[in-house]
Amino acid sequence: MPVINELSPLTNYFLEKEEMYGAHNYHPLPVVLTRGKGVFVWDVDDNRYYDFLSGYSAINQGHCHPRIIETFIEQAQRLTLTSRAFHNDVLGEYEEFITRFFGYDKVLPMNTGVEGVETALKLARRWGYEVKGVDKNKAKIITCANNFHGRTISVISYSTDDSSKRDFGPFTPGFDVIPYNDIPALKLALEDSNVVGFLVEPIQGEAGVIVPDEGYLAAAAKVCKDANVLFMADEIQTGLARTGRMLACDHENVRPDILILGKALSGGTMPVSAVLADNCIMDTIKPGEHGSTYGGNPLACKVAMTSLQVLVDEQMAENSLELGKYFRQGLRAIGHEHISVVRGKGLFNAIVIDHPDKDAAWAICLEMKKNGLIAKPTHGDRIRFAPPLLITREQTEECVEIIRKSMLLF
Repeated sequence: MPVINELSPLTNYFLEKEEMYGAHNYHPLPVVLTRGKGVFVWDVDDNRYYDFLSGYSAINQGHCHPRIIETFIEQAQRLTLTSRAFHNDVLGEYEEFITRFFGYDKVLPMNTGVEGVETALKLARRWGYEVKGVDKNKAKIITCANNFHGRTISVISYSTDDSSKRDFGPFTPGFDVIPYNDIPALKLALEDSNVVGFLVEPIQGEAGVIVPDEGYLAAAAKVCKDANVLFMADEIQTGLARTGRMLACDHENVRPDILILGKALSGGTMPVSAVLADNCIMDTIKPGEHGSTYGGNPLACKVAMTSLQVLVDEQMAENSLELGKYFRQGLRAIGHEHISVVRGKGLFNAIVIDHPDKDAAWAICLEMKKNGLIAKPTHGDRIRFAPPLLITREQTEECVEIIRKSMLLF
């Protein structure tokens, strides 16, 4: 790996290790982080940065939140894993807590976000056969173009991103893709009686924080209900106070039939995901038909309860709503000719860079890094901005100034 001149020997040491021994399935920003606290992270050379990616919304509560870490350590010293072959004294407590928290009958705990999505797909198909009465092996699930729900074979089967699909086929059947933010297209797709579910991101994160028209989610939920189809919300990245409400669906008072959570459910400490639904859906799964060795482990359950409580106690959704508006105002006030779009909801935002150089967004991210803020482009010309939700107004002002200063590169 060629040494990057601006980087220190210590940074290059770690980059070379990854280049030599790790699979090349990511293209990270050239920074090697060693610790974090709140909205900040520090690299191996002790440079401090504002973290404006937050682990793709896994660190909504901030890096190493003391209450979450305290819970983690306390439970880690007591009991971490039993597998679901045995009961433990935390799982039931967690199941009661999270189902009451979100208002569902039952939860199926898993680990990673994409496991949550796969779980939701299985639940929807099983419900379709056992409750709706769809003929065996005929069930269809509707998804949206430019979606991102993970990278397993089944999930990329309905991706429209060629980089996610190239040379990974053959793919899993049973999915139809329609345009996002298009109710007429959804109505047309739901005319097929074999459709059992509509899987949607309330805001498309990986696509560049694409916010649908106001009323889209409510309208989609209604047409699904009218067609006897499950409305399935992937709130892995948009949920848990990121957009200014506990769930992005809450902005339109939509209650998904199947709710998928992950990322910030553990405050960034470990993989924890959850799928919530009512008995008529969840009870279709019987023993031995789905599960995970680590799903519902006592460490994850204890951490998840604290992570959710921190969001409420510290009013992070309210802070996200207020400072998200303030942040977008600041971005628009920059008025740079190459910022063609500013969009978002709460502290889930993005800008689109309109520049003839296809690497302009990457260059801007490198410049922001020099100035003390780290973020990452997506799809070439879009830069997401998603800081931890405990950021203050003064810190937000400072970050807008860093972005403005970095845009002077062009």
